[in-house]
Amino acid sequence: MANDDSMLKHYLSKYKHRDYTCREVISLIQVYRSLTFRLEVFVFNNGARKDLLNLEGTIPVNYKGAYYNIPVCIWLMDTHPQNAPLCFVKPTSDMSIKVSKYVDNNGKIYLPYLHEWTQNGSTLQKLVQCMIAAFGELPPVYSKPRNETRPPYPMASFMPTPAYPYPQASPTPPYPGAAPYPAASNLPYPSYGAPYPGQPNTNGMPYPTVSAATPYPPAAGYTQPPDVAGGTITEEHIKASLLSAVQDKLRRRLKEQSQQSQAELETLRRTQQELREGKSRLEDILTRLQREKTELDKNVTILQEKEKELQAAVERLAEQESVDVDEAVVTTAPLYSQLLNAFAEEATLEDAIYYMGEALRKEVIDLDTFLKQVRTLARRQFTLRALMHKCRQKAQLAC
Repeated sequence: MANDDSMLKHYLSKYKHRDYTCREVISLIQVYRSLTFRLEVFVFNNGARKDLLNLEGTIPVNYKGAYYNIPVCIWLMDTHPQNAPLCFVKPTSDMSIKVSKYVDNNGKIYLPYLHEWTQNGSTLQKLVQCMIAAFGELPPVYSKPRNETRPPYPMASFMPTPAYPYPQASPTPPYPGAAPYPAASNLPYPSYGAPYPGQPNTNGMPYPTVSAATPYPPAAGYTQPPDVAGGTITEEHIKASLLSAVQDKLRRRLKEQSQQSQAELETLRRTQQELREGKSRLEDILTRLQREKTELDKNVTILQEKEKELQAAVERLAEQESVDVDEAVVTTAPLYSQLLNAFAEEATLEDAIYYMGEALRKEVIDLDTFLKQVRTLARRQFTLRALMHKCRQKAQLAC
């Protein structure tokens, strides 16, 4: 099981929700042990190819009191569970597809559960249970006659592109009015070697067979020609019946194509809206960058001018003689001069107190002398600090 987990995670490395998909697949194959997973190339209608996870095997279906193993394959999109899986019936060489409202002639499975797929409410186990319930009502395959040759099974050429999402809707029961699906854990599972329709299974019951001449009921819209005089059927009756069936089939095809086109148009509209929003964001970013560039150019010009002024001042000072520090520092107002003198004197008192402590430590002076001098210096230092604080308040400087 650990090897399967690591291999499955390796297969799902490019999936958007890898961990969630891995948990779902492991949970599914633990219940339906005949299903196996492989990473295979999926070819879309437009010729695009993509590596997708394929769950292939058989599922047990109860039909008229007997269980049959129905072969299916489930392709998980790389955005799972945002988009519904693509499901197909994959008959063997001795089986034929029985077209119904759940399966078309290419084997593609149509279920309300797929069309109502939601990211948060739909799971693979519920999907398989819906298949079991639907196939128990209308089996998707039947046993071929011995002399019938089966055409090659079409691969992914008929499969729809992932750009055609199933309509999203709130979770509803997949079949209104139908009995709830049985839990997968309660299904009696037949042995994996059970044959397909037309041969006896492990329960000793043959799979359902359908006559090769009439494998399924006439298509919807096909009108049975009425009996006329003498029970004969004229060519006009046959022609009208065929036209009715063709019209109904064309209507269904047109409706499917229209739904697909509408879904593609909706996807294109969303893409166009996202592109417009992205364009607006890019224009805002470009405008902000242009404004910042103008400010930077202005600041660079100012810095260059200041650099020239500093260079001229350095050259001018280099030509002058040595400058007296006391004469160089000149205040602009008496208040600033008083503040400067008080600060200088307070700094000297700080140094004096430090050196008095050093003298006491080296026993140059005694303790009484130290305490007397430090008390005098500290009193003067306190006075100077109060004076500086008052001067700063008067000059409206930071205190």
